[in-house]
Amino acid sequence: METTLGPVEIAGFAETHGEQQARYPAANLPWQPVHTVYVPADRLTSTTPTDWGRAATELLDRHPEAFAAVFDHDGLPRVAAKLATEPIEDLRVDFEDGYGVRPDEDADTERAATAIAAMHAADSLPRRWGLRVKSFADGDPARAIRTLDGFLTGVIRNIGQLPSGFTVTFPKVLMSAYLGQFATYLEELEDGLGLPYQTLGFEMQVEAPQTVLFLSEATRASGGRLRAAHFGVFDYTAACGLPPHEQRLDHPACDHARNVMQTTLLPEGIELSDGSLAASPASDSHDDVLALWRRHSQLVRHSLGNGFYQGWDMHPSHLVSRYATTYAFHLRHYDEYQSRVRAWHEQRQEGGVMDEPATVKTMTAALTRARHCLGIE
Repeated sequence: METTLGPVEIAGFAETHGEQQARYPAANLPWQPVHTVYVPADRLTSTTPTDWGRAATELLDRHPEAFAAVFDHDGLPRVAAKLATEPIEDLRVDFEDGYGVRPDEDADTERAATAIAAMHAADSLPRRWGLRVKSFADGDPARAIRTLDGFLTGVIRNIGQLPSGFTVTFPKVLMSAYLGQFATYLEELEDGLGLPYQTLGFEMQVEAPQTVLFLSEATRASGGRLRAAHFGVFDYTAACGLPPHEQRLDHPACDHARNVMQTTLLPEGIELSDGSLAASPASDSHDDVLALWRRHSQLVRHSLGNGFYQGWDMHPSHLVSRYATTYAFHLRHYDEYQSRVRAWHEQRQEGGVMDEPATVKTMTAALTRARHCLGIE
């Protein structure tokens, strides 16, 4: 072919392309929990996961009609099996809002470390686990650091190692500088505990409008230790001036914040999680259980439909609606996506649909998430 310029070298291309690959890695979808369960530190015991599973199972057994009214009744055996085998996928010991300010935090930290060690010995420690420390924004970072140090020191002393799946939740990140300060401390703690470099990563909570403004620099500010970002619905909506009855996950203000999280953090490989519903059944009556499951299911579907595949669960009743809704979401289009992906690879159409490569990648990712969630090989 005849050209005008001949061979061309783009100045600086190699450096720019290398930066692109480092900052925006190719999509990789490892297993991600569908939820995080927050338990105040003073309420944690070595049997917390099984206790939650048992409580959710008993509620399900008492209210099969309510379950059938909200969910596909065919999903009940799958949900029941999950509650019996792995009720909690991600456990966070809470030393922040769910715990408060207490004079005996040291003692609760030691007890929590002992409980985690007992779960590990009993093979009941969730695949993802960790703690939420107090916020630097409260003006006392020493308290957060002391608790994290004591917790990790106790866990490693009791077990002999740091079990896989550990993470730290860093709440109310109101200043970007807090990310670097926390990351520096984690590096020092790694060194003190004899852990390999970058063992200790953390997840930040997005709980204020000003936090949204610096999300694009969060990964770099954290020195690469930022692994996930969790949306905090109640602090965020309060900071936006919304009245209490509008402080909900499906408010448009929350949609905006989540969209910014997706556009700034997701391309950099940061996991995203939605927030919670601060409610439990008002009573054990059919109507109250039905109302809770219906509302929680609506919020979980809203999150899933907007690309947030993880959320917070705050009560055993949430486990039923979380798993039932999530399973139904992933199963709804599973067979269709399989057929369309297969047809694309075979260079033929499926059902008259002309899929673009980007759509095929999205369907492939959806199938991977479904397999992770449902345990499909």
